[in-house]
Amino acid sequence: MNVRRRLIPAAAAASLGLGALTACSSDSAATGNTEKFDVVASFYPMAFLAEQIGGDHANVTSLTEPGQEPHDLEISTQQRAQLEEADAALFLKGLQPAVDEAVSQTGIETKIDAASLTHLEDHGGAGHSHEGEEGHSEEEEHGRDPHVWLDPVKYAEIAQGVGKAFEKADPDHAADYKKNTAALVKKLGGLYSDFENGLKDSKSKVFFTNHAAFGYLAERYGLTQEAISGVDPESEPSAARVKELQQEAKADGVTTVFYETLVSDRTAKTLARDANLKTDVLDPLEGITDKSRGDDYFQVMEANLKALQSALGTK
Repeated sequence: MNVRRRLIPAAAAASLGLGALTACSSDSAATGNTEKFDVVASFYPMAFLAEQIGGDHANVTSLTEPGQEPHDLEISTQQRAQLEEADAALFLKGLQPAVDEAVSQTGIETKIDAASLTHLEDHGGAGHSHEGEEGHSEEEEHGRDPHVWLDPVKYAEIAQGVGKAFEKADPDHAADYKKNTAALVKKLGGLYSDFENGLKDSKSKVFFTNHAAFGYLAERYGLTQEAISGVDPESEPSAARVKELQQEAKADGVTTVFYETLVSDRTAKTLARDANLKTDVLDPLEGITDKSRGDDYFQVMEANLKALQSALGTK
């Protein structure tokens, strides 16, 4: 374990990390052998958790560059070395097969799988399947939806598990990790309430998106997600699928087709034009870029709420 710094004041710890993910870096030179608790996170939602919970004690780096589509990530030799030097790896098994493989092959002492800290469900095509992993049933391999961070309740469950793992791995700063986790969970509770209150009186409960990432969010708030193309956000829907969605739009009062910031909006705009619908962004928060509607998880989620309110007819 690396040399640890002295404890920060409790008042400062309680207020840590509820802003932007400023200390997170994808620069491998910043990883390993620092005086802090070195955490390598797989992609933005995991890095955000590590930064919020770790506060001033953690040095957090992300394997996925800002703007990079996380599903397509390949691990470089440099990144494998980065993992070996870290104190902890935080990842979401099933989302990025290359990360799963790399973490399993490293000798890193603390491996935190976010998928094991909550219950993953089958949302019909939203999972990212890959065979051959020990300990996973065929159902898990082929059907589990990994997009749990888009449900504030499940994200809070993961945050609590990450906090406990940090406390165990770096006991000198356990009290601060506990406080930071509690502050984050409280803020996620507020976000849950914002969505619940903001969507409860919507005229429609159905929304169209080009990527099946919002199953947990839809389930949490009594909505129905209809994905144009399923897992691959850039694949073209069939003519039959377009016709089906046009009919559903009329039947359910759908006004908007959502697309996302990290992939092409061509498919969504094609369907919108053919079905005479509007388009808007619903961000799956797989990364923050200059195109994101906000600087961190909470700001983008609030922007998502406003987009859903507008599309579903709540204001």
